[in-house]
Amino acid sequence: MFGLLGPNGAGKSSLMRTLATLQNPDSGKVTFQGIDVLTQKMELRKVLGYLPQDFGVYPNTSARNLLDYFATLKGITSKKDKNRIIDEVLQLTNLTEVQKKSVSNYSGGMKQRFGIAQLLLNNPKLIIVDEPTAGLDPAERKRFLNVLREIGTKNTVIFSTHIVDDVNELCTELAIMNKGSILKKAKPAHALEEINGTIWGKQITKEELSLLELNHASLSSSYNNDNTLSVRIHASHKPDDSFNSLSPTLEDVYFLAMNTKI
Repeated sequence: MFGLLGPNGAGKSSLMRTLATLQNPDSGKVTFQGIDVLTQKMELRKVLGYLPQDFGVYPNTSARNLLDYFATLKGITSKKDKNRIIDEVLQLTNLTEVQKKSVSNYSGGMKQRFGIAQLLLNNPKLIIVDEPTAGLDPAERKRFLNVLREIGTKNTVIFSTHIVDDVNELCTELAIMNKGSILKKAKPAHALEEINGTIWGKQITKEELSLLELNHASLSSSYNNDNTLSVRIHASHKPDDSFNSLSPTLEDVYFLAMNTKI
């Protein structure tokens, strides 16, 4: 699973749409397993599963009937084959018990899991999911990530998000993107190892924050119960005795990359 991490407006969705053959780039080349994505769009679509940021469904139509319809659109004509694959994707996405309910009445998390079910119908080799956990409550997010984790063991998955924890939980590789540029590409474990011993922290008052940011490469700050701030900075050596060494997190990697001048 490859995580594409970046803030809103970084260009993630534009890249996802280009990879999914929905728009053309100004320049460049994209290939997947010998397929030229820009000139052989139909060939890629045969092996592609795509879940966009937002998708609509027909009202008053059950999940099973919609999956049957989508399976037909994807070229699965045998009724026996359709029923088998629909049963499989419903079970995988934990929607079997609600398969007769209208998808338009599903919760946000259930709709996202239905989106995964429909993209799996053609047994895709490449799966692209764009900001799938945005707006989900914590329980639905966990359920959705578990589904993605399972399909990621058998497929190539490109997963875009602005939530660092999603990448931390799921992805074996990541790229950090902003303003249309890739700022960093690495395996999460390697990215953490690169900055090990360079993250420092201490508690300060709100009034001290501006001065600290002026003198140090500040990464992040968070309020404590007593209204002081816990700050994290990046420095090759301990700035002074008031700082403590901290274990690096993927959030540190993200903020450090975002501080890169483009």
